[in-house]
Amino acid sequence: MFDPSTLKYDEKGLIPAIAQDVETGDVLMMAWMNKEAVQMTLGTKRVTYWSRSRQSFWIKGETSGHTQELVEFTFDCDADCILVKIRQEGPACHTNRRSCFYSAVRDGEVHELMAPMK
Repeated sequence: MFDPSTLKYDEKGLIPAIAQDVETGDVLMMAWMNKEAVQMTLGTKRVTYWSRSRQSFWIKGETSGHTQELVEFTFDCDADCILVKIRQEGPACHTNRRSCFYSAVRDGEVHELMAPMK
């Protein structure tokens, strides 16, 4: 049985978690989890993060309806970064874009790669 305490958390008890669309492979966002958020995510299949600004759990989509259903939970070779493969309902980003990674630097200039979803 997997024990979330075997992951390597930082000095604040957090670990980065990258959310990837299971169908397209697109990276949608990065947020933080603590041990309890990992346990909640694995137990409910609803991706749960730790909000550093609010100092509370954040079940993705609980207020917006833009939920993340856990399909696969993986971690890297050092056990210090999580990759959750998910089914995303609606936009993942708080800016109403599909992905938080919508800005690119090309030739020293910032370019927006996607517009907000309607």
